[in-house]
Amino acid sequence: MKTLTARQREVLLLVAAGCTGDQIGKQLGVRSTTVTRHLTGVYRYLGAQDRAHAVALAIHHGHITLAELARIASKDAA
Repeated sequence: MKTLTARQREVLLLVAAGCTGDQIGKQLGVRSTTVTRHLTGVYRYLGAQDRAHAVALAIHHGHITLAELARIASKDAA
């Protein structure tokens, strides 16, 4: 069974943190078009319609853990 790539997970976690495509691209050292390509693969794999739906489905299917979300939230709170 195919799964999300490490890069797709990384992009998805940054989406969950509220980052824009440009912000994700700068953080990962890639173009925003590359970020869009990764997100397109995520949407296709998860059957998601948009970013929020992708994050929700990733949580539901265990691709993103609650611990990872807590880490994101604690970074935002600091």
